[in-house]
Amino acid sequence: MTSEADLISGCLLNDRIAQRQLYDRYKKAMYTLAYRITGDFDDANDVLQDAFLEIFKHLNQFRGESTLGAWIKQIIVRKSMKKKRLVIWENVEGYMGESIDWGESEINAAHLETAILSLPDGFRTIFVLAEVEGYTHREIAVMLKISEGTSKSQLFHAKRKLRTMLSAN
Repeated sequence: MTSEADLISGCLLNDRIAQRQLYDRYKKAMYTLAYRITGDFDDANDVLQDAFLEIFKHLNQFRGESTLGAWIKQIIVRKSMKKKRLVIWENVEGYMGESIDWGESEINAAHLETAILSLPDGFRTIFVLAEVEGYTHREIAVMLKISEGTSKSQLFHAKRKLRTMLSAN
């Protein structure tokens, strides 16, 4: 397997094989992320295509402060949000910092995925970034240009809505 540094070097030299390897290495995970944020297969494909065009065009700006995958994820998130023109509402009422009790019942993965996709766009975006991708509220706040409190509030409400949807079935 080609190292990340070798892939970057090859791509910067416009090596089509290196570009294809980089795309192949990240396309599945990035498509999944785009789909989870946009909730639409066609939009996710558009995001993936637009993002990789930007990635190859601006790869020389990658400073190595994170992994290449993390850098690409940020581009995917930004493109996904732009595609859906997502708005994250500040100060959603009702968040008290408490955690959600998910109970002990078993949840079918396909049912959970459907429930996540049916969340309102802002809730879904924060939920995917925090719970699926593992970003901290601080990282989400910087990425989405919102406050950490808004990120926490959106996640709280997303979990509460998911719990309601999942317990109804």
